[in-house]
Amino acid sequence: MAAAVTLVQRGVAVSVFEAGAVAGGRARRIPVASAGQATELDNGQHILVGAYTELLRLMGEVGVPRDALLRIPLEIRYVRGFHLRKAKLPPPLDLAGGLLAARGIPLSDKLGAIRFMLRMKRLGFRLEDDIEVDELLRRQRQDGRIGHYLWRPLCVSALNTPPADASANAFLAALRDTLMSEPAASDLLLPRVDLSKLFPEPAVEFVRRHGAEVRLKESIQDLRKLKSDFSSIIVAVGPHQLKSVLPDLALDYTYQPIHTCYLQYAPGVKLPFPMLGFADGLVQWAFDRGALTGEHGLLAVVISAQGDHQQLTQDELADACHRELAAENIVGDKPLWTRVIAEKRATVTCGPRIKRPAAETQFPGVFLAGDYTDSEYPPTLEAAVRSGVRAATMALKS
Repeated sequence: MAAAVTLVQRGVAVSVFEAGAVAGGRARRIPVASAGQATELDNGQHILVGAYTELLRLMGEVGVPRDALLRIPLEIRYVRGFHLRKAKLPPPLDLAGGLLAARGIPLSDKLGAIRFMLRMKRLGFRLEDDIEVDELLRRQRQDGRIGHYLWRPLCVSALNTPPADASANAFLAALRDTLMSEPAASDLLLPRVDLSKLFPEPAVEFVRRHGAEVRLKESIQDLRKLKSDFSSIIVAVGPHQLKSVLPDLALDYTYQPIHTCYLQYAPGVKLPFPMLGFADGLVQWAFDRGALTGEHGLLAVVISAQGDHQQLTQDELADACHRELAAENIVGDKPLWTRVIAEKRATVTCGPRIKRPAAETQFPGVFLAGDYTDSEYPPTLEAAVRSGVRAATMALKS
């Protein structure tokens, strides 16, 4: 949709073929049945940050209202043990002040984290030889409590890859663009509408108003048939789907899942903060959908990347999440209903030696887009949007 918006703004005739019933790929609303009733849930609890400049720009251009996002200046709050809030100072003093005032870590960790960020800044937030994030933290002596509460959770959240396997350079690129950029870049942007309304649906309406066609529930198996009707083709599919449409470009990736567990409690149940971290169990982050979307009593629990939880059934996973919430006195009675949504191939494993295909292919007029095609950025919503804009720009030049 980012590619389509970019093209119709230049007056190009566009046709979008979407295999699903709803646009949006891995960030969309899906219908589910819960407690015998039909309802709709996001297929994952995504969040944005202020550094997502391309996505925010396109959201504005297709008419997404500003209040569709709850903007919170960087604040990472755990249910217990750690609390970091960026100071109201000019950068980089805002981060340094926040670290010095953080609760739950010793002073030595605070000072070490400041020195770490300054060293990475001198290196341009890029290592000559990429390594795993765990190795980076070990070398930089960031593997104590600061690593437990800050760096490792940020790595898993941004790269959706365990720190033992994750690319240090992709992680550093995320730190550069959020923590060490303009003050607003590190803001947390929490969706207050479902993911389809956040961009895909307004984008569909936008391109249709500009004369484009969007064909839902229509998959493409043979690009050769399209080439006779279109001058350029942008292939924006998951990498595992390249084998069917562009087998010559297919790469053997490993994939990382994201599990989102929705637990519906009584309407009075809520979190002390819209986004709350958990550091010592299965749950990584919990979101208060009542505070965000008005779905009172509904909590969304996120578990990113691979782990032992993949061996649990959906009912076992939901029960485990409930027990962790109950252990922190956040909830009491069991939920009224639960639903686990597992995106088994949410992203490619963002490791140090990952191969990134170029947007321009060896086939004239065929271009690739997808969050896995960015040369340095983690596989995020921003990377997906950037790739669409990049592929559209190349198609225009060709």
